[in-house]
Amino acid sequence: MKRRTIHLQYNAPVVLTFALLALAALFLDRFSGGWTTRNLFSVYRCALTEPLAYPRFVLHVLGHTNYSHYISNMMMILVVGPPLEEKYGSWSLFWSIFLTALVSGMVQWLFFPSVALLGASGIAFMMIVMSSLSGMRDGYVPITLILVMVLYIGGEIVDGVVLSDNVSQLTHIIGGLCGALLGLSMRR
Repeated sequence: MKRRTIHLQYNAPVVLTFALLALAALFLDRFSGGWTTRNLFSVYRCALTEPLAYPRFVLHVLGHTNYSHYISNMMMILVVGPPLEEKYGSWSLFWSIFLTALVSGMVQWLFFPSVALLGASGIAFMMIVMSSLSGMRDGYVPITLILVMVLYIGGEIVDGVVLSDNVSQLTHIIGGLCGALLGLSMRR
């Protein structure tokens, strides 16, 4: 009887590398006593002459407050991301993540001077909306896209007005809007 061998496949390099980098950032946080998260993996108002100000605009998506925060973001990214990477390609997904991180980081820096932002929830929302767009055909708008926009984005707007928690609903909205714009542009 012939033995079957199982091979592991790094099937979604951008998504898997992103998840591993965020996990490494979480470990670095523990080993540095929080220094790396405060100084590398959070975006907040600081002088633009500070050398780490610009990398923070993007690197904040790798930082997480704890393992539970990390898992809640990565589960969604690991479920939704690989089909997106397969459909649009690794390079396009990489730039989508980069641009969404940059836009959310810059908005945070500009409009919320006393609050730090970290986490990949904006990336997760970008992927959710982009995934809803992937089924769009010429002349047809998928009902799933409408439901995602109403439920996720609408829910975040309501939560932003009603709740006073440590969740950045604006980042979720920015992620969703970036997902819609990037998804539409990649369809063309």
